[in-house]
Amino acid sequence: MTIENPSRNEIGTILKKAKRIAVVGLSDNPERTSYQVSAAMQKAGYDIIPVNPTIDQVLGVKAVASLKDIEGHVDIVNVFRRSEQLFDVAKEFDLIDADVYWAQLGLENEEAYEFLKNKGYTVIMNRCIKVEHALTRV
Repeated sequence: MTIENPSRNEIGTILKKAKRIAVVGLSDNPERTSYQVSAAMQKAGYDIIPVNPTIDQVLGVKAVASLKDIEGHVDIVNVFRRSEQLFDVAKEFDLIDADVYWAQLGLENEEAYEFLKNKGYTVIMNRCIKVEHALTRV
């Protein structure tokens, strides 16, 4: 199976509906891409939930160690982890029943993609959420 992302229009609809984004691998270092992208999304009005067991807080929000520690519904899980770690994150994603699994630009994993698509989830890989947000705003 080849990784096939939703159309740009569908991505725009996803981003317009979404309110809460859990960011797996969010760094508290302002020079890291995960920090910069998440800060931009927070500034755009999204509720950002940092998922990183090695930090206490980032962007003024207390971090959680894993997706299972999040209370309430999550619209998008945005993943900043190496491609070989995406399947483990996908298994945890399945346990919390979030809406969209999003692997950042440069990240793809067919095993994670097939696992989630076969369960009916929306999966986006190798796309930057900040760029897609900028391209789909109306």
